[in-house]
Amino acid sequence: MAPRIGIIGGTGVYDPKNFDIKERVILSTPYGAPSDAILVGEMNGVEVAFLSRHGSGHVYPPHRINYRANIWAMKHLGVERIISPCAVGSLQEKYHPGELVIVDQFIDLTKGREYTFFDGAKTVHISTADPFCKEMNSLFATEAKRLGLSFHEGGTYMCIEGPRFSTRAESRMFRSFADIIGMTLAPECQLAREAEICYTSLATITDYDVWADEPVDTATVLRTMAESIDRVRELIAATLDKIPAERNACDCPNALKEAGA
Repeated sequence: MAPRIGIIGGTGVYDPKNFDIKERVILSTPYGAPSDAILVGEMNGVEVAFLSRHGSGHVYPPHRINYRANIWAMKHLGVERIISPCAVGSLQEKYHPGELVIVDQFIDLTKGREYTFFDGAKTVHISTADPFCKEMNSLFATEAKRLGLSFHEGGTYMCIEGPRFSTRAESRMFRSFADIIGMTLAPECQLAREAEICYTSLATITDYDVWADEPVDTATVLRTMAESIDRVRELIAATLDKIPAERNACDCPNALKEAGA
């Protein structure tokens, strides 16, 4: 199988009853091992490659994920589009826990990760002015509306290093710049762009971070994500067969050419 669509997220984002796994692919890459074996199969009749971002058993914290190996492995398998479900905190009152955000911008405040495939003799300055695939975002927004889901079409994601949560002072500062906050979007998103892979992020809001009265904790994040996971599954399942085979409506396939590479 040569899946065109990849999903990078937690195992909860797919329903085992609707994901017919055909193959378990273990890859080595020039950047080391991916987070886990890649499960290749059919989801609602569409060929899909699934990778657990944190590995089986959630063994890799955000700052230890081998993002380069994960994206390289997806590219090697023939993946052209990546769907990236994730959990985030809200930095704004109007972004409520339990809602989805189809992310359209990010701010990267990470500091210890591998950010590019081009860190050797060749340097490439990839454009991330619009880092997410506009076609994919539009497709998911259309289906979310049709399904009657509570979601935000657009939102700025503040990516922090982790694994700790923010201080109250940090959280209040972040509110001036972003709508939601998480730990895994960067450098995953820009690496996908360097690989000329369309990328969309479906972020589930689990909490109000720590600017609100109640400080965020892991138990709250996991409980809210578990309560919301069916909506994420429903949205992905409903959108998969709407994704066209050809990539003519976005600039993602030409990202390197536009960078002069």
